[in-house]
Amino acid sequence: MTLSPTESSSSILLLAGGRGQRMGGQDKGLIEWRGRPLIGYVHEVVRPLTDDLIISCNRNQQRYEAFADQLVSDEQQDFPGPLAGVLAGLGAARHAWVLVLACDAPRIDRTLIEHLLQGADGGSLPLMIRQEGQWQPMFSLIPIRLLPVLRQRWEAGERSLLRALLSQDLRALECAADDPRLTNFNTPDLLA
Repeated sequence: MTLSPTESSSSILLLAGGRGQRMGGQDKGLIEWRGRPLIGYVHEVVRPLTDDLIISCNRNQQRYEAFADQLVSDEQQDFPGPLAGVLAGLGAARHAWVLVLACDAPRIDRTLIEHLLQGADGGSLPLMIRQEGQWQPMFSLIPIRLLPVLRQRWEAGERSLLRALLSQDLRALECAADDPRLTNFNTPDLLA
């Protein structure tokens, strides 16, 4: 029987390896909001919940070291997308489950994270937040047993984390469409 994340520890992966195109090429996790880098807000919420905090970053590793137990980078160059970061994180994780979060969601709270961690209910299926039918892959709980399947999808040319996870049985954690905790600060307008 597979243990749920609440019965054993889980790793937490913060995705900060993107190109930041909508932010003018800036490293989103390190962009300041209200006097702190975005990743600092996420770090503050999740740090007490794991002994294996992983950050996927492809630049500024020295700055991210203060926020993580370990850093990973994409195997491929040129910022291939979140699925590459998830593959690296799953490969490095020390626990059977990996909670995947975006670095640019500073309004998450512990209640939301705990609901995600508890949502597996002792099962072995991945879990993802869904808002009015829209899946949110940057808020996912993935068992590391899926690493070979996800890697196979990558090698077959898939680059979408959402499509790769939808190829599996995927459970939903339903959230309201206007839940502010799920806001990604991925454009300059949202930081204002």
